[in-house]
Amino acid sequence: MRIENIKTDALKISLAIILSAFLVELFIGIFSNSLALLTDSIHAMLDSVVTAILLLTARWATKPPDKEHTYGHGKIETMGSFVGGIIILVIACFFILEAVSRLQEPKPEVLPGLMAIGAALYTIGTDATRVVILKRAMKRAESSSLQIDFYHAFMDMGATSVALAGIILVVFGFYQGDFVAALILGIFLAFLSLKLIYRNAMELTDAVPASMVRNVHDIVSGTEGVMKTESVQMRRSGSDIFAEVTISLKGNSTFEEAHRISADVEKNIKQSIANSKVTVHFEPSWKEVPIDYLVHNAASAVGGVAGIHNISHSTAKEGVFISLHVMVDRNMSLVDAHKVSDEIESRIKNSVENVNHITIHLEPYVSIPQSAPVEDLTIEERVTAIIRGYPNVKKIGRVITFQLQDVFKVDIDCSFDGSLTIEEVHDIISEIENKIKTEIKNAIVTIHPEPN
Repeated sequence: MRIENIKTDALKISLAIILSAFLVELFIGIFSNSLALLTDSIHAMLDSVVTAILLLTARWATKPPDKEHTYGHGKIETMGSFVGGIIILVIACFFILEAVSRLQEPKPEVLPGLMAIGAALYTIGTDATRVVILKRAMKRAESSSLQIDFYHAFMDMGATSVALAGIILVVFGFYQGDFVAALILGIFLAFLSLKLIYRNAMELTDAVPASMVRNVHDIVSGTEGVMKTESVQMRRSGSDIFAEVTISLKGNSTFEEAHRISADVEKNIKQSIANSKVTVHFEPSWKEVPIDYLVHNAASAVGGVAGIHNISHSTAKEGVFISLHVMVDRNMSLVDAHKVSDEIESRIKNSVENVNHITIHLEPYVSIPQSAPVEDLTIEERVTAIIRGYPNVKKIGRVITFQLQDVFKVDIDCSFDGSLTIEEVHDIISEIENKIKTEIKNAIVTIHPEPN
């Protein structure tokens, strides 16, 4: 059965039961001249009105969101409860005044008797039945309407018990017991209605318990990957609770990582708070992000930078020392390249705290055209001859050369003595590359070393 049907069916049964109690107490209260019973009958009538309002608003509240009500229609249910509370307060004040007035009057000629006691017992029985029905419905469907009607039914049992006690006192000779019971009942109803009004007024102003907000804040902060919980905004609409959360993630997080963390936050909140609708916003935070990433990110944003590599940093008492290699167009003038370098320094200092010094090594960059390459065997022979002049190269593997417009792309595989250090191999490779570039203009050389 749908949740909406569980709500409305329980409220329909509750309404039918309380209407029967109202009719019984009203007629027997008039017949037996019991102010307490009449007060309780009016209380039952008001509960009938409130339950009817809750039934209607519970139906309206189930309407899906539309263009004018993007959060749904749950607030209609709250408004119905708010109006019902005001009605109860007005009538409760009337019966308080009536009870005080009758306490000052002489003993009435007609006093409540056994018939009034039977009517009160009948009403207590109907209230108990409502409590059981509504309690079962609440276990199957969470609803503020069901909670309010359950609250009413439970309190009605206590109110009718007060009326019954007053009638019993009259039967045993204390005729003012009926008026005292009516006075107590009126005060009780006034208190109940004020509490109901306050609770629904707070909900209409989007107030939620501070403990719930703290709970959500703790859940979000405890989710792995969340650096900081920036804000938590919550509101209730009927039985639904909407939560909008803003979190900070590491600035170098990938979109996939950010999505996974946001999904974990949403899942954790929903597991803790029933009927919650969660929206997660994430923002980048550059705290605790590796310095090398910050440097690369800042330098890459500068116009004219064709590539960045060999980023390193060290931290000393005097601050952070940073070095990096930046590739710029080989035809760029030294003046323009220096401007690029200055801009890189400025951006890095804005991104990294306490920078003492930045060393930028500028390198020429040769762009490789995307046109189809033409293999040049003559160049391959010249390159092979150059490499054979280095005895540390134990074996020359494949040499591939392509002419790409005015650029020669040279890729070489070489085998070296495995006992050489990587630094020694690097020095030999650099020397070979420089010699090739000296003999072959516009050459881009890549040498892959392997142990022999």
